[in-house]
Amino acid sequence: MTEAPRPPHLLHVFSTFCPAGPQVRTVTLMHGWGASYRHTIVACDNRTEASQLIQVNRGVEVAYRPFTPGSGPMAAARYFRELIAEVKPDALATYNWGAMDAVLAAKSMRFGAHVHHEDGFNADETDGLKGRRNWTRRLSLRSSEIIVPSAKLEGIAKKTWRLPRVHLIPNGVDAELFANDPAKGAAFRERHGISADAFVIGTVGHLRPVKNFGRLIRAAAGATFPDGMKPHLVIVGDGPERAKLEAIAQEVTSRIQVTFTGHTSDLVPAYSAFDVFSLSSDSEQQPVSLLEAMAAGVPAATTDVGDISRTLPPEARVHVVPLGVNVEATLGAAFSRLAASKEKRDELARLGLERVRAEYSHGAMIAAYQTIFSSVLGG
Repeated sequence: MTEAPRPPHLLHVFSTFCPAGPQVRTVTLMHGWGASYRHTIVACDNRTEASQLIQVNRGVEVAYRPFTPGSGPMAAARYFRELIAEVKPDALATYNWGAMDAVLAAKSMRFGAHVHHEDGFNADETDGLKGRRNWTRRLSLRSSEIIVPSAKLEGIAKKTWRLPRVHLIPNGVDAELFANDPAKGAAFRERHGISADAFVIGTVGHLRPVKNFGRLIRAAAGATFPDGMKPHLVIVGDGPERAKLEAIAQEVTSRIQVTFTGHTSDLVPAYSAFDVFSLSSDSEQQPVSLLEAMAAGVPAATTDVGDISRTLPPEARVHVVPLGVNVEATLGAAFSRLAASKEKRDELARLGLERVRAEYSHGAMIAAYQTIFSSVLGG
């Protein structure tokens, strides 16, 4: 009896597999595709905490390979050449600049089934793109399929990098999975020592420089709140900036309480505990956490980066503030306005939920990605 063919095998290469936008989106795609693909993941920092998000009962088959390149200027490229030759993937999926050694290795082997994802830039490119990286992307990605989540990145990929095969696929979330649950929100507050009547400004993300959570702490501390209101800032996530951020939080304890919860794989209790969601990043494109907060019915105040303004409902864009010398004061003023009016917060929560359901469904995202990967695989 002939054995049934195994599903196509995708090799994913990330700079890190810590829970952040690209990693969370990839897990969502894996769940949506189920047993249609097999997956191998390489994280170039050997951190795989996002694996906790994968639900094996969805039929997902995934393996992890350690990144062990050895030493020398071409060691990483040699490692990926050897890995591709060994595991023989049907397609290679790479994510952002941190996976470029895998791209170069694949091109040197004339490995053609390649999908590259660009989700934004780290702190070293927030003030301007690096010329060498622009040229590397232009030369190494011109025969690859490129997926971006924002119109801003689409423009960069087409005009600056001059890539011909660019696909804009907005991120999507399952709004029902993030439905606000007041009981879970109350339990989250109790677990982390947050008063039931506190006004909670919350954020979710990997604690790294480009997120600039220090700006968020200072902006929240500088906001004006109604008499009797107990402001509390909650930062959900972990990362290399945590100790630095905790030191900043110590400086503002007389003005606002700050709680660091660390990483959590179940974000519904956190979102349900927030009164306002915030991002204070120097660079974003279309943050998954923003969509999750919208799905949970939490209004947002953020910096104006990437496609954040485009993603939010028009009525919410007054609380999206430009980067510049006054950014902390203007973000703090946005918190003040939202704190002053529960009626306005409730209206923005409703509009955000309606928008994420209508424009950013996970079903549409999964179908769009399936079309690209099916094409690359010759389906």
